[in-house]
Amino acid sequence: MNRDANTRSALLAIARHRRVTRALAHAYLNRGAAMPTLRSSLGYMMSTGCITHDDHARGHRMTVLGVSTREGVVYVVEDLGANETPIVYRLYLSGPRQGHLVPIHRWYETCEDADEIRARIDAIEPHLEPAIPATTEAWMLSTRIVQRRALRVASATPIRKFALQLSIEPVSGFGPSGKSTVTAFLRPNAELASVWNIGDAAIARVTFSGIPSGLGVPKDTVILLTDRAT
Repeated sequence: MNRDANTRSALLAIARHRRVTRALAHAYLNRGAAMPTLRSSLGYMMSTGCITHDDHARGHRMTVLGVSTREGVVYVVEDLGANETPIVYRLYLSGPRQGHLVPIHRWYETCEDADEIRARIDAIEPHLEPAIPATTEAWMLSTRIVQRRALRVASATPIRKFALQLSIEPVSGFGPSGKSTVTAFLRPNAELASVWNIGDAAIARVTFSGIPSGLGVPKDTVILLTDRAT
């Protein structure tokens, strides 16, 4: 008997039930609100495109390098491609910057060489505490389109642009949660890729269509999950 498979199935079933319950509650609470007209919805779909002629861009992937308890931050690296300079961020775990990804500008003010930045990453990694991977099935990702717009590109038809809210919470209903809003292009898709436990908090990596190229190239964002969503 595979207990892991049964646990994952049970967690997925609970997540589906919670999504349905939430959708019904949201519909009831907003039953008197004006709904978008079919004409406006069709007008947006017909006047914008969901594909671009430029399909040479590569995806941006984020990785959690490690935790610095002394600084109270998590180091995150965004890889832009083999020949591109990676971007190194600090994700603050507390204080006024809690939950914010802040690039380490100091590294790039004195150096623009990708190899040197990668050497600095290799040098700092042994001094960081590793983040502990968690089961993604124990967490639930919900998305909501906050705003939809059109972005003019070189082609004749503007492409679709969305302000997409990402909300992550535990399937059990107890534990840290968090939310963030990103800019998605062409299609408002998102997927919960990874989760790490960091003490009483957690970090989630979400992949979404964040680069307007071809059918939409994936991009990552990292969200801090705490007992009180910010």
